Amino acid sequence: MQRLQKIYQEEVAPALMRDFGYKSVMEIPRIRKIVVNIGMGEALDNPKAIEYAVDDLRTITGQQPVITKARRSIANFKLREGRAIGVKVTLRGERMWAFLDRLIGVALPRTRDFHGVPSKLDGRGNYTLGLREQLLFPEINYDKIDKIRGMEISFNTTAETDEEARRLLSLLGMPFRNA
Repeated sequence: MQRLQKIYQEEVAPALMRDFGYKSVMEIPRIRKIVVNIGMGEALDNPKAIEYAVDDLRTITGQQPVITKARRSIANFKLREGRAIGVKVTLRGERMWAFLDRLIGVALPRTRDFHGVPSKLDGRGNYTLGLREQLLFPEINYDKIDKIRGMEISFNTTAETDEEARRLLSLLGMPFRNA
């Protein structure tokens, strides 16, 4: 069992039950999955870029990424249906908790001039965080990367409201900025 998962079960879940007055243990919000996505517009000009992004994402998450393809053609972007335009990984279970622990404990504090992450959620209890570079993760070797790429990290929770989800993530250690 991962360290953060143990903290969730022993400290976070009872605190949420107490704060929101849940009657059942099943009502307590939890993280369902974490999706890490790298969108790559440059893949249209440089097909090798997808391979580098796959390697980076595999190194960061410990799981094989899926290559995402364009669903429709868009002439203004010179995009054809079926072309590879990004990579993504969906993390659940042990890998999700391990990734979350590394993100909160190691990667985010390595950000230059870090003052916390924005506390804006989507209205349904889900949170998306954008990172500007993959070098925040210690697994990435600076000499092996071809280009600095950003990524989106989406947290899908079972929370009904943003308030519940924000409380869940902050109790897990997500460093939200003071609003």
